[in-house]
Amino acid sequence: MRLELDAVSKRYGSATALDSVSLSVDDGEFFTLVGPSGCGKTTTLRCIAGFEPPTEGTVRFDGESMAGVAPESRGVGVVFQNYALFPHLSVGENVAYGLRFTDPPGGGSRDDRVAELLDLVDLAGFEDRDPDSLSGGQQQRVALARALAPGPDLLLLDEPMSALDARLRDRLRRQVKRIQSELGVTTVYVTHDQSEALAVSDRLAVLNRGRVEQVGKPRELYHRPRTRFVAEFLGENNVLDAVVESRPETGGVRVGVGDAVFALAEGRRVLGRSRTQPGDGSSERAEGPPRPEPGDELTFCVRPERLRADAGTNRIRGTVVDTEFQGATTRVRLDWDGTELVVAVEDGGEESAAGFEVGTTMEVGFDPAAAHIVE
Repeated sequence: MRLELDAVSKRYGSATALDSVSLSVDDGEFFTLVGPSGCGKTTTLRCIAGFEPPTEGTVRFDGESMAGVAPESRGVGVVFQNYALFPHLSVGENVAYGLRFTDPPGGGSRDDRVAELLDLVDLAGFEDRDPDSLSGGQQQRVALARALAPGPDLLLLDEPMSALDARLRDRLRRQVKRIQSELGVTTVYVTHDQSEALAVSDRLAVLNRGRVEQVGKPRELYHRPRTRFVAEFLGENNVLDAVVESRPETGGVRVGVGDAVFALAEGRRVLGRSRTQPGDGSSERAEGPPRPEPGDELTFCVRPERLRADAGTNRIRGTVVDTEFQGATTRVRLDWDGTELVVAVEDGGEESAAGFEVGTTMEVGFDPAAAHIVE
């Protein structure tokens, strides 16, 4: 199923939850809505499912408007944040409840369909168990099986793993992605966890205050954020405001940040102006973007892993104010003339910690192409 949202808005009195959201999700795609609390993710999902009618705009399934179509008639499976399992029904009865309005797909029996789905989610033999006797991860998988029982054309997942611990969440999200890929069902996944969104999505949309900030593939949004909000929300980033100092004949631009001057590469990847594609909120790099001229203000970002001791073009010397050991890397926070910078340093063993003790001076740099200009 192909899903389209065309300028969908949702207002509750004077409060606007969604503001002209336009998105498209391809058939069989795993699409994620990510953003901070209150950005409109769940409201978008509820409008798709039919639980909330849009104040304005249209939701389309395979080109057909869903205006006036009841939730149970939309061919949608939903997994809620709290799973919503029925405690008085067994695991098998919970899964079979998803078949109360329809026959199992493929013409088999309900018992066969329940057994098939429990095997799919690695819960074979759990048919007679009570939901209360299951762990949180097992309950999540029962809810997923129930949503898949009628063979929906569209699967909606509303932060289904937010209550699970980190290791279980990591394992189950891989399992959900595997099941989705095997079945080929179009899926819209809601989460506020940036790393989860980057890990599981074919594409994702970053929402902020009811609007779509950017749509694209995970690597595109991580390495080429269109706006300052996306740059700061998707993983740690060093975002700096600058003024263009000059345009050297050798190419690129030189910008000033305080008393420091940095060289930035020029080209569509770095300085291309973004524009929104009609209908789906995605961005592309415009042909022939206007070049920044001396005196222009701009904002650029450099990821912590791109600040390195062996990068020689743009040098920064700061004082270590904090360190966080994270296993493969250590996050080092530097005070650079009143500006906080984050550096990701690959771990070199116990002896490497002495190189960035709090209060010591640390010098790093970044290559011109490591910087990315945002709106």
